[in-house]
Amino acid sequence: MTLHYTLVFMLLVAEIAVFLLLAIPLPLQARRKIFNFLSENPFVAKIQYGLKITFIFILILFVDSVNRVYRVLLELSAAEKVSNSAAALLASERQEVQARKFYNQRNMYLCGFTLLLLIILNRTYTLILDVLHLEEKIEKYEGSSTGSKKTGTAGSTDEVAALRKELAKKELDLSTLKKQAEGLQLEYNQLCDKYGETQASAGSKKTK
Repeated sequence: MTLHYTLVFMLLVAEIAVFLLLAIPLPLQARRKIFNFLSENPFVAKIQYGLKITFIFILILFVDSVNRVYRVLLELSAAEKVSNSAAALLASERQEVQARKFYNQRNMYLCGFTLLLLIILNRTYTLILDVLHLEEKIEKYEGSSTGSKKTGTAGSTDEVAALRKELAKKELDLSTLKKQAEGLQLEYNQLCDKYGETQASAGSKKTK
């Protein structure tokens, strides 16, 4: 694996670790302090800006890997059109093309999953911030409504109900994103295992 794809893999592992940290259930006050710190810290803002630039580079690598996979598939289809008399001569070349196909497919899956998980992480972070802000608003309205009940005036119950509906919708979106990320991680692990098996079988064929 080349240096840039190694860095992409390290970024993917870091994204999985960050997502697991976001998925850990924490007390409301601790979660609120952490996310307020992340949203107000200028260093975190610089990291987010750097991740946007990194997203562009990974997108370029993804497009390049898709292009390489397409060219390898064209080479394989052209090799299948060769007559059977030259099949023994082209056996080693075909095996080399198959190896390049596996490598390019691995790079395509690696960049694709990294991009998708980066988008899911960004969406999850914004959803958690929205949920925290809605919870703060609900607490304020509940406090004001209890105070108004003590003074004998009517509280804004309709607005509190609307905020509760919006909060439930945000929590549903957040749980859906978490399930999608877990499914992506499982699928990526399965693809890595399958790729390792194909590489092992190709190595055994070469030794034979």
